[in-house]
Amino acid sequence: MTDTITIERMGYGAEAVGHLASGKTVFVEGGAPGDVAEVQLVEEKASFARARIQRLVEPSPLRVAPEWLDGIATGAAPWQHLSYDAQLSAKRDNVASALVRTAHLPEERAEAVVEPCVPSKRRWGYRNKLELACADEAGRFCLGFRPAESDQVIATPTCPLAHRSIQKAPKALQGALRFAQGSGSLGIYRVGVRNSLRTGETEIALWTPAGAFPRAHVAKTLSSALKATSIVRVMADPGHARKIKGVEVLAGKGFWEEQLGAARYMVAAPSFFQVNTAQAERLVDAAIEFLGGTPGARPDGGTGEPEAPTGLDGLYIADLYAGGGTFSIPIAQAGAEVVAVESAGSSVRDLRRNVDANGAFVDVVGGDAARELPELGELDALVVDPPRAGLADGVVESIAAASPERVVYISCNPATWARDVARFESSGYRLARVRPVDLFPQTYHVEVASLFERA
Repeated sequence: MTDTITIERMGYGAEAVGHLASGKTVFVEGGAPGDVAEVQLVEEKASFARARIQRLVEPSPLRVAPEWLDGIATGAAPWQHLSYDAQLSAKRDNVASALVRTAHLPEERAEAVVEPCVPSKRRWGYRNKLELACADEAGRFCLGFRPAESDQVIATPTCPLAHRSIQKAPKALQGALRFAQGSGSLGIYRVGVRNSLRTGETEIALWTPAGAFPRAHVAKTLSSALKATSIVRVMADPGHARKIKGVEVLAGKGFWEEQLGAARYMVAAPSFFQVNTAQAERLVDAAIEFLGGTPGARPDGGTGEPEAPTGLDGLYIADLYAGGGTFSIPIAQAGAEVVAVESAGSSVRDLRRNVDANGAFVDVVGGDAARELPELGELDALVVDPPRAGLADGVVESIAAASPERVVYISCNPATWARDVARFESSGYRLARVRPVDLFPQTYHVEVASLFERA
């Protein structure tokens, strides 16, 4: 069945949204707001349908020529057919829409509270990290990207989203690992590459099950393919619930260093770090500003030492889901007394090391946020940066019981964030500010910095 429709907006995903002649909502991959398109239905449900474009009757003025076709096939850059201004507008609109649809805020209030999306200076070449999937294709080791909801791995020679020095890493590492394992298998199922434009460091992380491994041979082979300051092996069984059984340093330092603002971070696999360093600084700026402080200034032209943030003297602030200290350390540099809570063992080790390296006054607590929160005492403010699933049941109520005047919530998932907005609003807090920050140009993903104030 075909239908001619007008694309109305971008959804929170790779697809654009329109309506069929029947009035049913239809999701169209590769569509752009303003397209008039003849579409072919590929799936139809009771309340919605999915379709592909058969012919563009009238292309949208928001369209641009895609720069990386493999990024469309793999799903790594599904929005690259949109102008960058259109991407920013769609991301901001999706955040406001989530407040209306999920948090049930009036549309007028949602539109008033959500600020414009903060753009990324780098629209390509911004990622400091590549996550590559592995597969056996006709007896040959394959390294590339796995599209969502697919078991297929698509090999790509380059990734233009990454820093220039690691853009060709997929092809280089695929060749090196094919050579290293010969006709056998080393059990490698995932490869991570991190690079810093500011420190010049690069780390390669190989994910394998525990067991015997030709460490020296692999390290030497990888070193000849990609200049790295650290090569490590993360031992864990494949699958979604990966329990880390150990990390081996195959060569180099065993961790990766990055500069963010006035702080230096040492990150060891498998610890998390934001993939767009410059935009992560915008998130930190938002957190400092929302807490009542002044973000650190950066020298023009990127030369010289950045200044530390200020203005939080005397405040007692907790940072839950603290990771390696992305927010804890700048908040402490701004003068606050900080307690940082983190449950992941590798991140706790990084957090302690980073606190010491930066001379920051942060009390590090290794434990679950919900369990530790009631023990923290009376707080002036609190920062949360949870995983994509958002805050666990009961955490919002525990935060309300601690009664901080301000809560800064950083989220990478507008849907679960909006769910938690509703929880905060029913627990004595009011959403005061929302600032979307684009860490992921050419994709639909967006980070959200938000401020809640105690009513």
